[in-house]
Amino acid sequence: MPYLLDSNRFIEAHQRWYGLDFCPGFWTWLEQQNANGQLFSIDRVRDELFDIDDELKAWAQLRGDGFFLPVDVAAQNRYAQIATWVQSTSGFAQHHIASFLSKADPWLVAYAAAYGYTIITGEKRVDATSKKVKIPNVCEQFGVACADLVDVIRQSGARLELR
Repeated sequence: MPYLLDSNRFIEAHQRWYGLDFCPGFWTWLEQQNANGQLFSIDRVRDELFDIDDELKAWAQLRGDGFFLPVDVAAQNRYAQIATWVQSTSGFAQHHIASFLSKADPWLVAYAAAYGYTIITGEKRVDATSKKVKIPNVCEQFGVACADLVDVIRQSGARLELR
């Protein structure tokens, strides 16, 4: 099953656990999984990575549409359904709706829903009393699976070893 990476997985990996300067194996793994047709992201996520001028931006700039898939008509149609659902769900606070819809998040869910991808995100599902709009909750509504990055690395059989 192919995966789509959320912005937060790139950013947190780079800033915390798998920095490009000391853990190049992680980034090589991402590239290999992409070459094998197993791991991608979307152009809207790439745009978010470009907001910070750092090594991650430079890494992302070297990846083309084969890694950061362009949003197309099928994803746009799903986005319209997602935006309508988010805006019409009574429990969400208006400022959380606006924030969610202004980011790559709804586009990521839309692309995954259109093409059967599983989303890798660091976001956690919130209960029905929450006013926040979270990727796992929207995914649940639209039949999209979510996964944990470490679980995906393990399932792939990767070994990030010090040599």
